[in-house]
Amino acid sequence: MEKLIFEYSKEGKKGFSLPDFEYKKIDDLIPEKFLRGKEPELPEVSEPEVVRHFVKLSSMNHHVDKDFYPLGSCTMKYNPKVNDVLSTLPGFTELHPLQPVETVQGALQILFEMERLLCEITGMHSATLQPAAGSHGELTGVLIMKKYHRSKGENREFVLIPDSAHGTNPSSVVSSGFKTLPLKSNEKGLVDIDDLRQKMDEKVAGLMLTNPNTLGLFEEEIEEIAKIVHSYDGIMYMDGANLNALLGIVKPADMGFDIVHINLHKTFSTPHGGGGPGSGPIAVNKNLEKYLPVPRVKEKNSKYFLDYEYPESIGKILSFYGNFEIIVKAYVYIRMLGTEGIKRVSRNAILNANYLRVKLQDHYEIPYNRTCMHEFVASGKSLKEYGIKTLDVAKRLLDFGLHAPTIYFPLIVSEALMIEPTETESKDTLDRFVNAMIKIKEEAKENPDLLKEAPHNTPVRRINELKANKELKVNWCIDKNRGGL
Repeated sequence: MEKLIFEYSKEGKKGFSLPDFEYKKIDDLIPEKFLRGKEPELPEVSEPEVVRHFVKLSSMNHHVDKDFYPLGSCTMKYNPKVNDVLSTLPGFTELHPLQPVETVQGALQILFEMERLLCEITGMHSATLQPAAGSHGELTGVLIMKKYHRSKGENREFVLIPDSAHGTNPSSVVSSGFKTLPLKSNEKGLVDIDDLRQKMDEKVAGLMLTNPNTLGLFEEEIEEIAKIVHSYDGIMYMDGANLNALLGIVKPADMGFDIVHINLHKTFSTPHGGGGPGSGPIAVNKNLEKYLPVPRVKEKNSKYFLDYEYPESIGKILSFYGNFEIIVKAYVYIRMLGTEGIKRVSRNAILNANYLRVKLQDHYEIPYNRTCMHEFVASGKSLKEYGIKTLDVAKRLLDFGLHAPTIYFPLIVSEALMIEPTETESKDTLDRFVNAMIKIKEEAKENPDLLKEAPHNTPVRRINELKANKELKVNWCIDKNRGGL
């Protein structure tokens, strides 16, 4: 266990030294009301101690640079370091968002070209890079859906959402002022067409659909689904969380979607987790372009500018224009791969997912066991006879140096294990994961207590999660001299 940084502290230690220089008294430079009443209680440590401390802390947590991270629906692919290097060039990091557009032509060109690249990939007409996360992109898309119907004098009430949908979908719908209308899955794990026909009417604004869905299955009747929704002038919205399965293979626009949100921090390999930052652009068809947030990045005579002249726009949905450095990283990733490389991304992701599915199908129940896209959902239900839950499997995987898949989602699968290997993992890594899963099943039979007490060799052992949720305690650090936190 790593010590606290304060435990390394010893009076007189320093991590830096500065040359002597003359300066005015601090009171002459900063008004007294902004000054501390006493010196901050900071640890006194050397530079090597600081570096080693934080390196140790970073290695205690699991991350994609450390080992396999098959978190279903999150697309935790490896992030090429060239993306990071190029996004930190001074021409990007030293910009200010309030600079005159004449001085940021290179940045605006990247934004403009990135929108065009995303439109080419999705088949849509126009895009915006403003949304700061996938759920923010959802909200933006649903607001456009609402604006479309309001512009025709309609006040539709509902948005259809499948029972396998991501939890952010109903949240975005309700936040936009709509009500959710659940849509059943059929025995194949796909949208129940009869249920859709029964529920789709003039009160429904549209359908939010993930394709492939959270079971990793492509909606085989997507054209019929779009036809039904469009017959009532509804909007087809695609949750693009699983776009990593479609690149270069099929475009959402060709499937009948009108709006799609894109997670740059998933599909296009920018870091995510730990709260962000993310980036969730949306792309729309030509009919919905006029409702996109302002400003729009435009080009005229080889000059780029921000255009606010869109009177029917839903307005501004983020300060300035998106998480710029994240956008640069995704831009580098797409340009580096090119057309054929982008296609190989999805083909390899699909190959890896099906390899794991076949390898595990004799050891774990897979409720919808047929050729999948980029992910599949297994179940730990059969382990219940040994008193073992999916949570125990997830905790035990940590002892093998592997992150757990997404568990207990989607809700339509009991004791779900949602596994997404992504395209960036080797066969050796996949085999190591398979062997660990098989070993865990053997342990469930032979020594179930081993699983119930897992993990055994992580920095933090299993905590009582129910107690933590019910009796959450937060320690506040009060600076009494300043009267604040």
